Amino acid sequence: MKIAFHPLDAFEGWALAPKAFGELIERFGSKKILEVGSGAGPTMSTDFVRKHGLHYVTNDIDASELEKSDPAYARLCHDFSGHDPLPDLIGAFDFVFSRMVNEHVQDGERYYRNLHQVLRPGGICAHCFSTLYTLPFLANRLMPEFISDKLLDIFAPRDRHRHGKFKAYYSWSRGPSRTMIRRFESLGFEVVEYHGYFGHPYYARRAPFLHSLEKLKSDWLVRHPVALLTSYGKVILRKR
Repeated sequence: MKIAFHPLDAFEGWALAPKAFGELIERFGSKKILEVGSGAGPTMSTDFVRKHGLHYVTNDIDASELEKSDPAYARLCHDFSGHDPLPDLIGAFDFVFSRMVNEHVQDGERYYRNLHQVLRPGGICAHCFSTLYTLPFLANRLMPEFISDKLLDIFAPRDRHRHGKFKAYYSWSRGPSRTMIRRFESLGFEVVEYHGYFGHPYYARRAPFLHSLEKLKSDWLVRHPVALLTSYGKVILRKR
């Protein structure tokens, strides 16, 4: 088991995701891929899918989003956090992954149990997600939705049509603590790697002084890590 801590710019949940997950797919020799919550915009390109001869399934709970995806991807409309997988999905994949999805899952235990079921024995489950106890995410979890939505508009304005705000629950979205490792192991996973990342970008535009303090705090935490205070996480699990 590898546990490591990093600064924010090493986090692979955004621009670095295609390279990071592509390397994992190649590393484990995976061919049957499920990306959870990817909708119309899967992480891996159609060129990558064709080059590696993948059966690549893009998943969403919204069928209209899936209809926008390229025909190179198979489509699956299913809510893994709320419904058990259909019988034909059991053991169907050797690599299941997501990015910036798991913090929105209301029941993390059920979600990971369902993903465990759709993996073949020895299959890999990999995720990038935000974690609860850094200040902006804790506020997002505790504040009424209309207040956290307004704060996001101030500190991280976005195109609401293209980047809607979805409610975050942070169930099972934590840094690499002993408690989380035990939880994953209790479901039948082996924890291959567990990474925590410190820092966040939310003060950079509106509060540069706070951003500087956040950077100092994050640099200190990378050297003296406290798993509970991570902002983001990446976990790689193997089904036993």
